[in-house]
Amino acid sequence: MGLIERTEALASLEALLASAVMGKGRIALVSGAVATGKSELLHTFAEQAIDLGALAVTATGSRVERDLPLGVLRQLIQDSPLVAEERERAMALLDEGARTVRASDSQAETLEQIDAQVIHALCTVLLELSERYPLMIIVDDVHHADRASLLCLAYLSRRVRFSRIVAVFSRSDHGRSTETFFQTELLRQPHCRRVPLAPLSRAGVMSLVAERVGRETAERFSEEWYALSGGNPLLAGALIDDYQDAAQAADGEAPADLVPGERYGQAVLSCLHRGGPRMLQMARGLAVLGEPDSLARLLGIGPAPVNQALHSLTVAGVLALGRFRHEAARAAVLAELDAQEWAALHRRAAELAYDAGASTTTVAEHLLQAGQVDAPWVISVLEDAARSALREGRVESAVAYLRLAWRECADEQHRMKITTMLVRAEWRINPGAPAGHLAELADAMQRGHLRGSDAVVLARALLWHGRFDDARDVLEHLNEADDGMDPETVTELVIARPWLRATHPSFLAHLRPATGEQGRTAIVSVAANRRLDAALALADVLARGPREEVVDAVERILRGCRLDEMSMDTVESALLALTYAGRPDKAAPWCDLFSAEASTRHAPSRQARLAAIRAEIAIRQGDMPGAEHHARTALDIIPLSSWGVAAGGPLSSLILASTAMGKYDVVNELLDQPVPDAMFQTRYGLHYLHARGRYSLTTGHPALALRDFQLCGELMGRWDLDVPGLVAWRADAAEACLRMGRSEQAQQLAEAQIRRCGPATPRVHGIAMRVLAATGEVRHRPMLLRQAAELLQSGGDRYELARALFGLVEAYHALGEYRRAGMIAGRAHSVALECRAEPLIRALSRDSDGVGAGAGAELSMVASLTTVLSDAERRVAVLAAAGYTNREIAGKLYITISTVEQHLTRTYRKLNITRRADLPSSLEFGSPVTA
Repeated sequence: MGLIERTEALASLEALLASAVMGKGRIALVSGAVATGKSELLHTFAEQAIDLGALAVTATGSRVERDLPLGVLRQLIQDSPLVAEERERAMALLDEGARTVRASDSQAETLEQIDAQVIHALCTVLLELSERYPLMIIVDDVHHADRASLLCLAYLSRRVRFSRIVAVFSRSDHGRSTETFFQTELLRQPHCRRVPLAPLSRAGVMSLVAERVGRETAERFSEEWYALSGGNPLLAGALIDDYQDAAQAADGEAPADLVPGERYGQAVLSCLHRGGPRMLQMARGLAVLGEPDSLARLLGIGPAPVNQALHSLTVAGVLALGRFRHEAARAAVLAELDAQEWAALHRRAAELAYDAGASTTTVAEHLLQAGQVDAPWVISVLEDAARSALREGRVESAVAYLRLAWRECADEQHRMKITTMLVRAEWRINPGAPAGHLAELADAMQRGHLRGSDAVVLARALLWHGRFDDARDVLEHLNEADDGMDPETVTELVIARPWLRATHPSFLAHLRPATGEQGRTAIVSVAANRRLDAALALADVLARGPREEVVDAVERILRGCRLDEMSMDTVESALLALTYAGRPDKAAPWCDLFSAEASTRHAPSRQARLAAIRAEIAIRQGDMPGAEHHARTALDIIPLSSWGVAAGGPLSSLILASTAMGKYDVVNELLDQPVPDAMFQTRYGLHYLHARGRYSLTTGHPALALRDFQLCGELMGRWDLDVPGLVAWRADAAEACLRMGRSEQAQQLAEAQIRRCGPATPRVHGIAMRVLAATGEVRHRPMLLRQAAELLQSGGDRYELARALFGLVEAYHALGEYRRAGMIAGRAHSVALECRAEPLIRALSRDSDGVGAGAGAELSMVASLTTVLSDAERRVAVLAAAGYTNREIAGKLYITISTVEQHLTRTYRKLNITRRADLPSSLEFGSPVTA
């Protein structure tokens, strides 16, 4: 890495050597934080020895050789160019001195035990050598030298003043306090100079980086490089290595960010190990705690050593403001801990955090890493931390806390409460995950160890997985409970009734209604009231059909909702209430909003359930590509096996969308997927029967389709859910009858469907009108189909609008009105393209060659309608483009036929066209211009 910002230090050493060559011996003590370039400086100085007229004799101290008597001095002797006789004498002296040191009882006795004559004789070898050659004696990491060597080097240093020797020693500022005698001995000598090495400045780091990766990159990341290295050359170099590794992994493309990696982590560890055991101990404790506040108590040492070590780590560039400069450094330190030390540190940290009143999340994280802490407060801390984690969207953490609490809890009743919380938490990740706990909870209920509210949660989980017999047992067990239920149980039971009514209607009879005070008055929480209101709204829409006051109430509920721990049921019920009330336009933006929130809160189960709802909304808007996307998303997030009886939701939307788009192979594969029989006892089964029937009808199996539609209708009637907004089974059954040649039965079914529709259900009304048109004489069909198209335009279903327009094209063809058929065909084609309804697109293309030509001119003409025509002319033009006769236009707008003719004449002139057929076919039915 060169000698960036070290040239002044090198010049000082060279000056000292120049004095030594002239017979004025000198000593230099090079000091600084770990990895600040001391070894690099000494190595460079030694390499220049010959050029400077001296002979370099080097040695290096090592922590692992600290107990090797005279080890460092032996390195110097072995590196010296001695004649054989001198070398033999020196080695004999080293062996004698080593024997003496080994015979002493402790290092403290070394000075007294080692023979002063041995020290003198060894130093004399080097002094005599300097008479032949000027010597450069270099000892790197002298703070790791053995004590006997230090005694000899101290003796030598006192005697080099009038010799041709420069002795250079490097010492880390983090050496052991027991070795400070050597530093003191050197610095008291008048011929000793201290050469301190500071960390690199910002400019120094930038120069270092520029040498390796170029000035442009250095300038781009200069502040970040300096902040992460603290000026430590080793750390800065490791960051460069990580940057270059990232660039190589990206085929030479420069990384967009500076991301410390493995090289940086290893460099941090290298600094810590060089700094000694105390520094490493401090770093490990800090890595466990994350902050230094309780570090002294964690490690069981005084505050002074801790503060000293923290200062040293900061100077070394590892820490900043008491914390690791990057998480990669902390991760590297933690990775080095063995399992036993890891657990012990986290156990102690948990106890300290609890005693200090830290957040339950902080304590729980340490408990999780410790694995086991034998203390009475552990369970309550983990439960509270889990609740906080669920509120914050940290579902995986909540599950981990609850699993540990479950494992540590000895009280069975309390353990079942924890298990119920765990089921709820795991449900947010994958509804299939809690299945393993259901048998345990059911067994606990039989033994009386399960609370009433927890039993309701168990019943709902069992229903999801289609275990209806077990769910029935739980509900009957609740019915047998005493009237004196706790408020939480009453709340869950009150909410469960409308939820069962809308989702599992066949089970409603197994739950006893709440009586007396065991009703809504017992619910005191705002969130619980919202859950109940949403469930009641959904049940009301499915039992009585859409009402404006219910729609308004549902929107008020949604405005007050967030996806916290308990509100998913509220959101789901409210969104479905809007959807089944014929307001998918209102439900869609709310669903998108909550889907985005679920994504940020890392709740896969909720993302999937919302995606399934969004797919159903898209189906009712005729957005077949959107329905396919959302249904696929739902099934990708949660595997089909984990959906239980709710699989009918996303599956039916995907089947309907794929059928409409002509992807019959996809539908075959979907229908081959096994679904639980229990699904057909739920609302999800109705959707599945409807979707399967639509596929059978489309692929030429009307008898199979009719059977599915009739079964769907039978179940809806039995459950008192026979409303058009749920499944318009009569209209579909009527279409099946038509395909089978049963026109009279088809007409009866279509008319029955229409009678059940009201102003709030234009979509289903339009579908039924389209089918009804097909049951009558050809000459009556256009009027009914135009009404159907207007209703479907109002209802917002683009796919069904395309089908109605196609029917109108066929009706005009049958009547020989080809000009009108051509006018409508263009509009039908454009709508079918939006829906990617390939079968419709192909049929329209066969019936109308060249459909879609001149689209640009048509769009221009549509724009002209809003600029050059009056309101009256525009209203007439839109109806004329839709195929209405002059008489029909006059009747709809309450004007005379002559007035219609005048408006059309002026319109032709303004648009530069000559006939009605030239009017743009892409004008909207039901648009404001027809009002």
